[in-house]
Amino acid sequence: MRTEGGHDLRHHGDAEVRDDGSALVDLAVNVRADTPPAWLRERVAGSLGSLAAYPDGRPARAAVAARHGLPVERVLLTAGAAEAFVLLARALKVHRPVVVHPQFTEPEAALRDAGHTVDRVLLREADGFRLDPAAVPEDADLVVIGNPTNPTSVLHPAASITELARPGRTLVVDEAFMDAVPGEREALAGRTDVPGLVVLRSLTKTWGLAGLRIGYVLAAPETVADLERAQPLWPVSTPALTAAEACVSPRALAEAAHAAHRIAADRAHLVTGLTEFASDGLRVVEPAEGPFVLVRLPRATAVRRHLRGLGFAVRRGDTFPGLGEEWLRLAVRDRATAGSFLQALGRAMTRASDA
Repeated sequence: MRTEGGHDLRHHGDAEVRDDGSALVDLAVNVRADTPPAWLRERVAGSLGSLAAYPDGRPARAAVAARHGLPVERVLLTAGAAEAFVLLARALKVHRPVVVHPQFTEPEAALRDAGHTVDRVLLREADGFRLDPAAVPEDADLVVIGNPTNPTSVLHPAASITELARPGRTLVVDEAFMDAVPGEREALAGRTDVPGLVVLRSLTKTWGLAGLRIGYVLAAPETVADLERAQPLWPVSTPALTAAEACVSPRALAEAAHAAHRIAADRAHLVTGLTEFASDGLRVVEPAEGPFVLVRLPRATAVRRHLRGLGFAVRRGDTFPGLGEEWLRLAVRDRATAGSFLQALGRAMTRASDA
């Protein structure tokens, strides 16, 4: 556990559905439901016959590079995006790292574990948790931001993020959920004109591969080389490499694009239902653009506990710097699941207020 400023930076949504939570309907983890699809499972299973050989990442690396129109020297495959945060923290020589919060907490945890002192820029609820580039200290030589941001579901304009770029500064943009945004609006993956840009992508969210661990880094060749030197030999397994190659194929990209539009429709349905609780003090952070929504409501801790009793797991928000106990994050699911959840939420809020 890494606790800084009262926030457990190593708490993640999967903790809500372990052990006694394994039978709950999962709105705590941001992995797309009903994944991986059968065709992807078959591709991964087909790789098991070659496990005796050491992994060869060259085909998958070339496939990722082609998907983004980049040379292979700008691509590094990692054991999930989380490994990339550790590599960045250990390999880069930085003096004033800054993490823009609220966001995924692993970047800060990795930096602190590597011995860095980390400064925080806290985005404000009053501003809709939108980025103000001027809030980032001018002398920061590493800046980390998510887009769309977990847990706020805010999609920052690419132009606002690129305002953070400076000579001598590494700008890390976590785009783990960008493929859930229709058209990948505001994406920076594939850009080579932004100095110091490092883009992280995950293949675990859209494709349901959290147990396989696969992601990648897009950066300048010299940055990729620095990170690669910090990796152990053969860091990505053969099944994960097979999955990476499959997930950037034209078929997969078309399926992901279709899923992004479906998620947007399901999210709109969920948000409409949530706004029915506005008179009870519930507020949704809008516009939400990721496969999850952030809500603020009275007695959220008690509501979360009652939801568990009613069969639903949701993500507590108080482990994110910049948020407190009144926040919950809800993964977007299909309309039937959302309908059942909204009914349970109404009962949970009533029980919490009656206690």
